[in-house]
Amino acid sequence: MKVAVLLGGTSSERPVSLVSGAAAIEALREKGHDVTPIDVGPDIVTTISALRAAAPDVVFNALHGPLGEDGAIQGVLEWLGLPYTHSGVRASAVAMDKGATRILLAAAGLPVAQGRVVTIDELLEADPLCAPYVIKPVAEGSSVGVEIVRVGDNRRAQIAKNWRFGKEALVESFIPGRELTAGVMGDRALAVTDILPCETANFYDFEAKYKAGGSRHVVPADLPQAVTDRALHYALRAHQVLGCKGASRTDFRYDGETDTLVILEVNTQPGMTPTSLLPEQAAYCGISYPDLCDWMVREALTR
Repeated sequence: MKVAVLLGGTSSERPVSLVSGAAAIEALREKGHDVTPIDVGPDIVTTISALRAAAPDVVFNALHGPLGEDGAIQGVLEWLGLPYTHSGVRASAVAMDKGATRILLAAAGLPVAQGRVVTIDELLEADPLCAPYVIKPVAEGSSVGVEIVRVGDNRRAQIAKNWRFGKEALVESFIPGRELTAGVMGDRALAVTDILPCETANFYDFEAKYKAGGSRHVVPADLPQAVTDRALHYALRAHQVLGCKGASRTDFRYDGETDTLVILEVNTQPGMTPTSLLPEQAAYCGISYPDLCDWMVREALTR
């Protein structure tokens, strides 16, 4: 099968995408596919020309962040009539917008933290929630730009003044406890991973996610079975509610003292390095990394 792999991109997550893409290229070639890498830059005409020259049967989308997983490149691929991995235009756009995601998940009865989208002017003027609370860009991934404002913290105004992620931000109550995640392949929830940032990390931030030794993954998470079952159910329902396709990953916070489990976000294009969370969960379920990549391209062709 002829497969074009889109990697790189122009977002802050370009380095992650390059690693994901390189791993997917190697895995797909191992499975016997004819693979053409396409490093996506700022000129979309160049990308379109490369896709037309490659004439692939299917596109493996290894892009991350804005323009790569927010429906933009998906729209280009739809226009070109090329099947592609992961979610379509609408699900990608909605999942990338954390405010819209919250609305849909809550409407479906799925648990989200107390919060709302505020303007940066509002944030500059006063605390939008009682501390502790979390400030997030509305449309970024990999914890880029995330800040935690704790009780007694006086950084709120400075965060607002230095904000570089648009005119709005999402603020949510901080949920103490554990960082969990659950992957989905098609109609199957895989496993729950407990993510343990290193002791020097404030939370599961960009460095904790991608720096060597930044975090430790425990799969399956050591949880009561009822909590595991709940997280798997929520992950599959979130995948379905947003209209995701292929693979997705839903991130949670879990407070064991109050048995509170809330959804943080749904990732329509999870990291795809061999040691990323979704591939680790697939491996736990007996699905090798090359088989996972192969499933993704074959699943894309069934739509």
